[in-house]
Amino acid sequence: MMTIGLFVVFILLMLLRVPVAFALALSALLFLPFLNFHYESAVVEIFSALNHTSLMAIPGFVFAGIILARGGISKYLIDGLRAWVGHLPGGMAVVTVLACAIFAAISGSSPATAAAIGSIMIPAMVQAGYSKKYAMGLVAAAGTLGILIPPSIPLIMYGYVAENKATINKLFMAGIIPGLCLTAIIIVSAIVYAKRNGFGYGQKATWSERWALTWKAIPGGLMPILILGSIYTGMATPTESSVIASAYAVIVSLLIYRELKWGDWRPILRETVHISSMIFMIIASAILFKQYLTLAQVPQAIAQWIIDHEFNKWMFILLVNLLFFVLGTFLEAIAIILITLPIFLPVLDSLGINAYHFAIIMTVNLEIAMITPPVGLNLFVVSGIAKEPLEKVIRAIVPFLLIMLIQLVLIIIWEDLSTFLIR
Repeated sequence: MMTIGLFVVFILLMLLRVPVAFALALSALLFLPFLNFHYESAVVEIFSALNHTSLMAIPGFVFAGIILARGGISKYLIDGLRAWVGHLPGGMAVVTVLACAIFAAISGSSPATAAAIGSIMIPAMVQAGYSKKYAMGLVAAAGTLGILIPPSIPLIMYGYVAENKATINKLFMAGIIPGLCLTAIIIVSAIVYAKRNGFGYGQKATWSERWALTWKAIPGGLMPILILGSIYTGMATPTESSVIASAYAVIVSLLIYRELKWGDWRPILRETVHISSMIFMIIASAILFKQYLTLAQVPQAIAQWIIDHEFNKWMFILLVNLLFFVLGTFLEAIAIILITLPIFLPVLDSLGINAYHFAIIMTVNLEIAMITPPVGLNLFVVSGIAKEPLEKVIRAIVPFLLIMLIQLVLIIIWEDLSTFLIR
């Protein structure tokens, strides 16, 4: 009964618009004393859990993503892509999706991806003849690639929670093929849409323009190779790679593109601190929430309940997906991982579910949550960029929700999409 009370209090606080970090902490602190937990231990629990090197990758990739957006790198990448495919049917839409995929391979954040690419490509797509509604939906959906294509902040959090069952390096590898598949599916749908509506043909660049713009884009385009290559070859850990990415982004922006001014550094650092501190506040609060679940033996009770009711693998995955969909309508991705994963991890082994496969299923659900009202972060980002009411963005995203649900079904059924590269 106490556990039910805990979740009731948490939901009530969320309905009262209490920030998710404070809702998690307050509900946990209210019920922990009933389990002989002393408040003095809370500080020790939080700091010992946060004292983890893998978490230091988060501010590194956040900083690199902000530099990417503000330092001209994203602009030159888009110009290079546009020179090669912008004149083809659906070319501007294809440029948008590819740019989101490349940005995703650097920043690890969906809202950052949608903001960086959307600010450039929504006006460009409208100018090329696309409806603004379609442009908004495409950017919101393609922006979700930020948390699937590695490096991914949610996958870092998954590896942090599932420390003994999954490594961050392999989680990143597991996300590559599903990320590329979703990119391909969105691109195909964009080309079909453009051909059906008879637009999307931009001006064809000359060969000299193509090579000039490609040469200009190469320094920024090398960033995903540098990040992922350093991780997969074993030359650097994800945390070290985030530092390499940050340093490289600064060097390229300052010395090659020369887009950053001294006045830009204060807002860059302020935004980095703001995003990183928000994430770490949620982590710290979720640690207390997790402490209650552990002391109350909630994961073990749920695992035993599933065994007693003879749930099979597919029934469990179906129920988990429905739960993720509901949670995604009012919770952020990090909070969902920290609340649910400690409960589900003991169940995975008993049902024979691969931890890496489950990680990608979870991440695709979190992608869907990014464009699910009322709190889908990408919806708010695109609404702000396009200067359109949130309701219009929600209507624009409906076809892309169907595409992402198809992707989710493919990943659930075809486990090799997630596990092929880590075997």
